[in-house]
Amino acid sequence: MLGKLARQHDPNVLVGFNHADDAGVYQLAPDQALVQTVDFFTPVVDDPYIFGQIAATNALSDIYAMGGRPITSLALVCFPEKADLEILERILAGGLSKMIEAGCTVIGGHSIRDEETKFGYSVTGLIDPKKILANAGAKPGDALLFTKALGTGVISTAIKKGKAEPAWIDAAIESMTMLNKRAAEVIQQGKFRIRSMTDVTGFGLIGHAREMALASDVSFSFQAKSIPALPGALECIRAGYIPGGLNNNRDFAECVVGYADGVPDDLRTLLFDPQTAGGLLISVAPEDSEQLSRSLKAAGVAAVRIGEVLARTKPLIMIK
Repeated sequence: MLGKLARQHDPNVLVGFNHADDAGVYQLAPDQALVQTVDFFTPVVDDPYIFGQIAATNALSDIYAMGGRPITSLALVCFPEKADLEILERILAGGLSKMIEAGCTVIGGHSIRDEETKFGYSVTGLIDPKKILANAGAKPGDALLFTKALGTGVISTAIKKGKAEPAWIDAAIESMTMLNKRAAEVIQQGKFRIRSMTDVTGFGLIGHAREMALASDVSFSFQAKSIPALPGALECIRAGYIPGGLNNNRDFAECVVGYADGVPDDLRTLLFDPQTAGGLLISVAPEDSEQLSRSLKAAGVAAVRIGEVLARTKPLIMIK
């Protein structure tokens, strides 16, 4: 729908919605720009405090994925008129705990009555215009690193059906409440030649990789055995706990994917799983990939090399 709207022309807009980037960037001065995003959704877990934490972690992630530092946020609340306000209090408290951890000040928000609970934030950050990490910029030969693991969508579906094992739930919650702050700090403070970066969220690994590849006019090759999965994720897929968003992602993006013989069906499915507060997909110069991986791991970030960037070819994304 955005493509049908009239285009605004403002020279201070450094990143708009042309390449499906994680956040917009607006220049204020030669060495300073605003980076802005917004995200909210329905509950993915039963505990209201943890739901608030997950919603905040997810909203903050887009700022980190651009290379920015979050500074302020506005809460977005949809809540049923007759529901217990103590639940809303717990949601807000959970979100605030993650905003405090991020050093991002909640300065207000907006609430409406709604039949279904929804919660999230609009987040504003600061970024150096010379250090923006947009979708475009990946170069052939770059290594593709990924933080976190896939599977929050299918595990959340199993939770809703009462079929998720406690260990699966714990691992998914730990992932969804882990800020990408430490990863962003390593990237910002280091001298790594990072060409492009995005966070893997609702469109799944393939959906967000597609956006990066198209914006950079390159192709991606992923090693199936290197792609990390959360405990229980593949079991959920084999049991049929498939969220609607996964099927939508697959219907939209699988047309650009090729599979080598032997890539199992459950892993093929996992590649399209919609993530909540997912990890960062990083395109880095090959000479810097090992040092970046070591630095991330030293900071407590699970970073895995899952593939490489190729010159533009067909298919756009190859799974080997």
